[in-house]
This record gives sequence, structure tokens and C-alpha cells, in this order.
Amino acid sequence: MSLSSSAPSLAIFCKVIDNYGDIGICWRLARQLCHEHALAVTLWVDDLVSFRRICPEVDPVETQQAIQGVTVRHWQDQDGQFDARDIPDVVIEFFGCELPPDYQRAMAARTPRPVWLNYEGLTAEDWVEGCHRLPSMHPRLRLTKHFYFPGFNARTGGLLYEAGLDARRRAFQQDGAAVTDFLARFGVTAAEAAGRKVSLFCYLDAPVTALFDTWRGGATPTLCLVPEGVASAQVSAFLGTAPVTGASASQGSLTVRVLPFLPQADYDLLLWACDVNFVRGEDSWVRAQWAGRPFVWHIYPQDENLHHKKLRAFLALYARGAPALTAYMLGWNGAQPLDDHRAAWHALDATLPDIAAQADAWRQTVLAQGDLVTQLLDFVRDLRFAQENSV
Repeated sequence: MSLSSSAPSLAIFCKVIDNYGDIGICWRLARQLCHEHALAVTLWVDDLVSFRRICPEVDPVETQQAIQGVTVRHWQDQDGQFDARDIPDVVIEFFGCELPPDYQRAMAARTPRPVWLNYEGLTAEDWVEGCHRLPSMHPRLRLTKHFYFPGFNARTGGLLYEAGLDARRRAFQQDGAAVTDFLARFGVTAAEAAGRKVSLFCYLDAPVTALFDTWRGGATPTLCLVPEGVASAQVSAFLGTAPVTGASASQGSLTVRVLPFLPQADYDLLLWACDVNFVRGEDSWVRAQWAGRPFVWHIYPQDENLHHKKLRAFLALYARGAPALTAYMLGWNGAQPLDDHRAAWHALDATLPDIAAQADAWRQTVLAQGDLVTQLLDFVRDLRFAQENSV
């Protein structure tokens, strides 16, 4: 059953809060819906400057543009005027961003009314299983919104995972020349590439200086690759100069190199090329899980440390049998003291081969539930069928 009598259409509304995570997820979602499922996708984004950093094709001054088959529109305010003919078959609001009031009115005036989903944040907490797919009636209009939660089991909505991703990853990681050529684009020498390679993407409160001190004084040659703008103060202190693209310095066993902020496809390659990945937020966290490498997650901070509960819920699933990973990740996030960073890192370092071996089993377990986009569209079809057959 098709979503409409003509080409299926879908709109995604995204307000950028976490700089790159929000738009990162929405951009992957939009492209997969367009490229793999032939939907006519419009992506409304309020921050085109942040969007451009992960997709250089974006022109931040254009109000509407076509990029990789997706119509991108600048969401400038809540005051737009809309007609029922402007409304697509499916409307997705990301992380509960409020749709413009007149857009909602036009949704209610459309025949048939669109399927309306609130795409929620990813968490391993148990409560989402009872909220996934729940309806919420609009207080004034004849509209019903349903909540859609990504997740790690069959009682949630799965994770974003595009077709052929793992085949591309394996081919890249098994091609030493491809890895070397990719890293050489950023000035990485053959000697640096032969040592331990780490990518670093974190928030401002990460204990980066203590980590650098640990690597600098360690026995393992370590190359740390940091996108420009990440941990700027700590990276600048290590470099002794501004942390701009191309800057690098070596002290002891540690070399730090500053990379340009990478488009999504290249960021995936970076995760695949490194031995350990430090990631943050949601988008890079999910991509690290597909990379088949050990990773340390820096979770987006929330009031009253609610993010620590979310972190512990994930670690209870992912880090079973890996207490050193649990201890280090909790310390990295300030969820418990990390008084001796060197000892905590060395404990984690000793278990990295085992963690890497478990990564494939974790990926297969999650993927057995199916990818998010396929499950989301199945849910949309169920809702549309119910709507068409309601009395």
C-alpha cells in the first residue's frame, strides 16, 4: 500500500540545539527516506550554518534549495502561512520542536490528514518501551501525533542504518591503502598511522587534559585526531598555538592533529580508520556503534544529571562483562570520580581487544530488530490504514 495516490511526500522539522547532533540525525534520516524509499522529502532547518559544517553543499543564505535529492528549507520563525496543499503525507517533528501554528492548522485542514510523528531522542531506558508509538491528541485541532522512539530492541523503533553500510565499512577497514590514503589527506604520516589512532569528539567539560597527559606519558605511540572547534582550550594548550585545521604537535608518545570539521561520509571513514573513538551526543554515538571499534561516549548534559541515568542504562546493555569500560565512561562523563585518570585508562586499554571483539555481536543483535527507517514507514502505513478504515 502506498502512502498516497501520488509520490509519497514527507517533511522533517529540525531545530538545532546540540550544534551538529540534531541536524546530523535529521540529515541522515532525510537522505535515507529519499534515496532508499523514494519519498519526496522536505527538511526544514532553523540553523543552516551548523548544517553546512556537516554538508558543505548547503548555502546558508538560501531559503530553499535542493541537496542530494532532498528539498531543504530554512525554518526562520513560527509565523509562516500555509495551505492544506502545502502539507505532505507524513510530518515528522524532531525532539518535540513545535511546528508553526498555521502549519498545524493546515495539517488539520488537509484531506486526508497527514501522519504526524514526534521523533524522540535515543535512550536505553526501559520507560521508552511503554511510550513508543503512543498517540497524543491535539488540544484544539482534529490531529493526533504519535511518539516514535529509536531504540535497541524490538519494543522500540530501531536505529538509523542505511543499506550497504556494513559492506562499505568492512571493505574500507580491510583495505590498508585506503585507510592510509584517507588519513594522509590530513597530514598523517606513515609512522603516525602505524601507531594507535584515536578520534576525539566531546563537549567542553570532558577531562581532555588528563587524557592527553596519560597518553603523552604512556608507552604506546598515540595519534589523536580532533575536529576543529572541539575541546579548543585543551587542544590549544597542548599544541601551544591556535587549534586550527592543520595544526599539530607531538609531546612524548602523543601527537595531536586538528582536522577540518568533516562531512558525514568522511566522518564515518574517520571512525572506521581509528582504533578508538571518543564520540558525543546521539549521531556520532550511533555511528561509533556501526564502526566496529571501541568507543567512549560523552552524553549530552541534562539538568539534575538526568543524563547519567541514561548513560547507565546504555552501559548496562552495552558494557556487560566490561567493567573497565563502564568505569571509564562514567568517569569521563562525571557520573563518578575519575581521580586516577592514568590507572582508569590503562585498565580500559587492557580490555580494548575484547571490547572490539564484542562490537560485531552488539551490532548484529541491534540490527536483528531491523533498521529505523523501514520500521518507521511500516508504522506510518499502519496508521494510514487505520485512518482510511476508521468509521
